[in-house]
This record gives sequence, C-alpha cells and structure tokens, in this order.
Amino acid sequence: MKMAMAVLLILFLALFFHSKADQAFDVRQHLSTVSRYGVVKDVADNSFVPTDIPDGCVPIHLNLVARHGTRSPTKKRMRELDRLADRIQVLLRDAKEHNLPLKKVPAWLLQWESPWKGKLKGGELISKGEDELYDLGIRIRERFPNLLNEEYLPEVYTIKATQVPRASASAVAFGMGLFSDRGSLGPGHHRAFAVISESRASDTMLRFFDRCQNYKDFRKNQEPAVDKLKEPIFDDIASTLQRHYDLNFTSQDISSLWFLCKQEASLLDTTDQACGLFSPSEVALLEWTDDLEFFILKGYGNALNYQMGVPLLVDVFQSMEQAIKAKEENQAPGNYEKARLRFAHAETMVPFSCLLGLFLEGSEFERIQKEEPLELPPKPPQKRNWRGSTVAPFAGNILLVLYSCPSNSSSKYFVQVLHNEHPIPMPGCHGADFCPFEVFKERIVAPHMERDYNELCNVKLERPEQKPATTTTSSSS
Repeated sequence: MKMAMAVLLILFLALFFHSKADQAFDVRQHLSTVSRYGVVKDVADNSFVPTDIPDGCVPIHLNLVARHGTRSPTKKRMRELDRLADRIQVLLRDAKEHNLPLKKVPAWLLQWESPWKGKLKGGELISKGEDELYDLGIRIRERFPNLLNEEYLPEVYTIKATQVPRASASAVAFGMGLFSDRGSLGPGHHRAFAVISESRASDTMLRFFDRCQNYKDFRKNQEPAVDKLKEPIFDDIASTLQRHYDLNFTSQDISSLWFLCKQEASLLDTTDQACGLFSPSEVALLEWTDDLEFFILKGYGNALNYQMGVPLLVDVFQSMEQAIKAKEENQAPGNYEKARLRFAHAETMVPFSCLLGLFLEGSEFERIQKEEPLELPPKPPQKRNWRGSTVAPFAGNILLVLYSCPSNSSSKYFVQVLHNEHPIPMPGCHGADFCPFEVFKERIVAPHMERDYNELCNVKLERPEQKPATTTTSSSS
C-alpha cells in the first residue's frame, strides 16, 4: 500500500512540475527576429554585472541604431499564408477520402483562413510597433534628461531613417515620444521634427546590404546550403505531426506553420493555434533554424556580412569625435550635436552589432578580427549567446553613450554600449561595458577602418569564398 502511494505521489509531482514548466514557457520569447520588443527586451544573461558609472562622468552624446517596430507580414509572406490555407484544405480532404478520423485535428484548423487574407499591401508598421518606438523615445529621454532637455534643432538631434515606410514611421513614433510635451501641437503638446532619409539608390549607411553586390551574390549562393541545414528539423517535426494528427504534413508545411505561429504569437498574441501544434522542445529547434539562417546570412557566419556595415561604424565614430571636439572647445549649447538617432532594419542592426563584437564568447573576438569563420550556434538544448530574439527583435536597438569624465580618471572619455536598453559587455574592451574611448577606438573601431566599401562590395575579389562552419542537425545529435 505504501509503495502504491509513493508511486502515485511521484506521478503527481511529475505531472505538477511538467505542468508548471509548460506554464513558464512563453513561445513569444522564442520567435527569433519576429519577437516583439516588450516581450524579450528584459530576457538577458543575469550573470553580467554592469559597471557603476564613476562619479563626475556625464553623458555628452548619444548614438542610436534601432530596428523598426513590429510590422505586418510582407506581401510575399501573406501570399504564403494564403497558399497554406489552401494546402490545409487539401490535407483535410485527403484525410476524409482515406477515412481517417479528424477528431485529433484541432478545431481551429478545420476552418482556418489567414488573418491577412485579402490584404493588398504588407510590411507596414502596426500599432504595437508604433507603441514600441514611442515608449522607447520616452524612456531614453527619462534616462538622459540632461542630454535631451535642449530646445529641438535638427542639427542638435539628428534623426535619420531609411526610405522604407516602416523605418521612417518608427522614427516618427520615436520622435513623438522623445519630444512629447515639448511643443504646442494638439492636446499631446507635440512638436514637429525632421526625419532625414537617403535615397534607396545611394544609402550605403543604413541600407549598405542593398547596395553591396558581392553580398547579394553571397546570399543567393548560400541560401540553398542554409535550407539544407534546416531540412532535418522540418522533416522530423513533419513526421511527428503526421503521426499525431493523421495528416500528411510535409517539411514545407512545417516551415509555413512555423511562420504562421510567429505571426500569430507576435502580432496577435495568439499562442494556442499554430504555435500549439509544436511542443516547447520543437519550438526551440525551429527557433534555432531561424537563428542559423540569421547567423550565416546576416551575422558572424561570413565576414562580408558585417564588414559592409563600415560606413555606419564610421558615421557613429565620427559623431563621437565631433562631440569630443565640441566639449574640448567648450562650444555653446545649440552649436553642436547631442544625439544621432537612426532607424533601419535587422539587416542594418545585426552587422553593426557584429562590428562592435557583441554576443561573442571566449576567443571569438580575436577570430573575427582575423576574418576567421566562427562555429555555428550550438543546437538546443545547449545554450547559446546568438539568439535572434535577443540580438534583433522588432524595435531592437543599440545605444552608444559617450561620457565625459573628470580629469583625474583613467580616461577623459568613455563609451558605454546599451543593447535593448541594457549594458552589454564588449569583448574588444576586455569584457567591460564602459570602455575608455582610446581603447574603443583602437580595439573595436580601427581594425575595421581599413575596409573600403566599394572594394568590398562591388569589386570582384580573387579570393576563396568564405564558408561557415558546419553543424550537425540530425535528430540523433
């Protein structure tokens, strides 16, 4: 009797803790770069202890590189969801023809249509995305009140965005938050401000990836290999869903259902439909396939991915030098720039984070300085630093804060990097988040300054193609 009671108790506890673990799992934190900012911005490595800013050190200049906020699916991806709806009907019809019971099939799937069916346009900033940037503007103003308290002038607070509407709309939403209650327009006391955009045909600072022919060629050539890496995961999950629902899912179906899951969870906060088809461990694997693609085609997987972002790094660094010059010359307020604020895309922000050497481990910083390929992000359940939901969620941002410190400190000027509003260690600065300007210049900026954008991007170089390291994706690993 006692043995039976003990077994029942063990079973109860196992079910209880399993249930608690499922409740703790939030699929919205595992959507790679489709993650919404407010859901993931505070999901970080708590082992890092930020530097206490020394007494007397004051911020004198800000550099912001931000991704646009949460957006609707693009027109191309909306068409994919329409095809998925047709495909689901085919699967259900086949099951009926083979007299397979449909009682296992979730009720929502039987009548599902894409929430974006009939829309003619896509990719625009949605209201959640507007809120993300508006609130970010308010928080940054509250965090640096003495730096952002001056009367608005476009030369003092420079705002730049790409010509893509969701990026320029994000810049406007941010500016409305940053300058709220600073004007006389309407009940919100808003004020007008300028957003500068470079032509798409010549924007090598915020859309360098779009002007870089060598990168376009690399990406086109590498995409089939990336798909090959992802295939075993999709195949395994397709087999599992076939057995569970008696529907003949293919790997392409899994890819489309995973995309639907990401859109439903991020944009609509619906987590019990497409996302409910996958277990937490399957979600982790699907997220990893996205992160693999993200790493190889946009991140550390190839040196060109980030080297082409040097024009942006140059712009950031030169703005810091100009701020230091203004400080040294004791220029009057209104005569020099206090913040340079940029709004672009994941393809902008990710290479920039790589140029700074963020999210690296151990000796990887030295390897990227030698242009050596890095190992791909380890497969779950192994831990990894490189996560799309952390590196570049919707409205993800990198803020470089230039500080002026007292003359008795080790350096007169320091750079602090905030990623998604949190201090982050810089391997190039010996793992510190508060870096002497001279070290930042010598170790992080200078090694990249030797690169010429035109030579990198538009001159055919006679050198072997750099290939990313391989990884094992079989179900047995």
